[in-house]
Amino acid sequence: MTPKHFLLLIIFTFCLSSFSLHARFVTGRSSPTGLVSDGISTVENQPYLLLKPLVSAEETCEQSYGFLPCTTTVLGNLFLIIVYGYLMYLAATYLSNGSELLLEILGPGIVGGLFLPMLGALPDAMLILVSGLSGTAETAQGQVSVGMGLLAGSTVMLLTVIWGSCVVVGRCDLRDSFAVDGSNTKGISLTETGVSTDIWTCYAARIMAISVIPFLIVQLPQILNSTSGRHLAVLIALIVSISMLVSYCIYQVFQPWIQRRRLAFVKHKHVMSGILRHLKMHSLGRLLTDDGEPNAEIIKKLFETIDENHDGALSPAELRALIIGIRFEEIDLDRDDAVRKVLEDFDTSLDSLVQEDEFIRGITKWIYEARRTGGDYREPNARTFKFIDDFHQQTKIEHTLLGSEEQSDEVTESVENPQWISFKAVLMLLLGTLIAAAFADPLVDAVDNFSTATSIPSFFISFIALPLATNSSEAVSAIIFASRKKQRTASLTFSELYGAVTMNNVLCLSVFLALVYIRGLMWDFSSEVLVILIVCLVMGAFASFRTTFPLWTCSVAFILYPFSLGLVYVLDYVFGWS
Repeated sequence: MTPKHFLLLIIFTFCLSSFSLHARFVTGRSSPTGLVSDGISTVENQPYLLLKPLVSAEETCEQSYGFLPCTTTVLGNLFLIIVYGYLMYLAATYLSNGSELLLEILGPGIVGGLFLPMLGALPDAMLILVSGLSGTAETAQGQVSVGMGLLAGSTVMLLTVIWGSCVVVGRCDLRDSFAVDGSNTKGISLTETGVSTDIWTCYAARIMAISVIPFLIVQLPQILNSTSGRHLAVLIALIVSISMLVSYCIYQVFQPWIQRRRLAFVKHKHVMSGILRHLKMHSLGRLLTDDGEPNAEIIKKLFETIDENHDGALSPAELRALIIGIRFEEIDLDRDDAVRKVLEDFDTSLDSLVQEDEFIRGITKWIYEARRTGGDYREPNARTFKFIDDFHQQTKIEHTLLGSEEQSDEVTESVENPQWISFKAVLMLLLGTLIAAAFADPLVDAVDNFSTATSIPSFFISFIALPLATNSSEAVSAIIFASRKKQRTASLTFSELYGAVTMNNVLCLSVFLALVYIRGLMWDFSSEVLVILIVCLVMGAFASFRTTFPLWTCSVAFILYPFSLGLVYVLDYVFGWS
């Protein structure tokens, strides 16, 4: 949206506020006969979706902040929901774009781990906050269902509709249980196309599944059919939720460092396996004895082959020549770093040279480590053992699952005009925060008034409509990112989805629980909590133990959305379960 269009929208909304948009419902006594309407009959227990008169008398609405427009008509409130919802979408967009600009300047760590997740959840948190602050405790108890509907709806939409859409648009051909980057020759094949992610995405899914613990705690009194401990359960759940929020932010801050360390370790194992396979090939399969032990004589001859100047020691230059000759094509290997790691393993005398006995001991140690990983079984019709090749294959898979260093080491390079970029980022963050803070309360009021005018429970309006406003920017960004059809972008996309749900389960829930506890509200959301638990645990378990998702898996996500909505309706409004 251009600034010009945005300004016109603000002016239009402001102009509306200058008019008194009042509406009222005509009430009276029912017709004596019951056959002919007198036009003022009172209707009790109206079914859902039965619209009240578009214009009525005597009942007025309360203007937000004393000047923003309000109405009690169906079409008027629908219009206000669309306008305020679009403004919340703008707020989410500004917050997202400002966060990305700030990340370009400052890089990951505190910004990427602490501020970005919180800013992404800010619109939802604002709506939840104002839903429980309005008016008296009785009024807040009625409006707080808007906050719970938004919390449940955001979680369900992220893990069902958006998750499934990312699988569809990001699908690539599957080969050996892994998606081939940029390849999509098999069309819409349910089993032969899909997406692959790294192991860090699995960790994000596990954290998401663990983050539902506060929901279980606050729900315990209802499960045990106890009324005395409900207020205490809310307090305990609030403390646990805040603790998990702090822990998650700390993990996010240090996660890039942990990922770099693990990648460095796997690259070292890759060098080990590559050198062992190289020596095995040049020894014609005689690197090991018949019982699988290292063959010291063969290793000694291989040392003499590598020692080009025959001085009895391998220099860093000779080790570098060995590593260059192996051609580690699967990874982007820093050869100097590989030489340094080999010296650290082999050079026990610390003279920056690898003597013959040090080389034999080092290779022997590597062989034993490979055997612990790969097993002791023999190759078919061969005198040697297969564990060296298995060790190399497992190392390649582990490196693939961890993702590329480009993904883990996103340290910001030089940015042109960083002062202007920083100013622009801060301005967008402030603007997004102000818009979210200003229009969250009017949006909640419009939803509540629309619910009254249509007799549709406000929970369903907030469950379906509000997540479209607060998460649409994130949804479009995730789908566009997934459409690049690469493992790296797929990993980032799904990690962001799991991270957003985690922030819903800890940050937004903390705000919600604080409102319930401080204002003394009743926790009466058993069916909603059940839906959140089902979706988070099903998708969390689904994504925690696999890194490749064939196209058919999107059907699981798509089915969960109508199932969740139908389950809440049946439990709350058919069986009256709360």
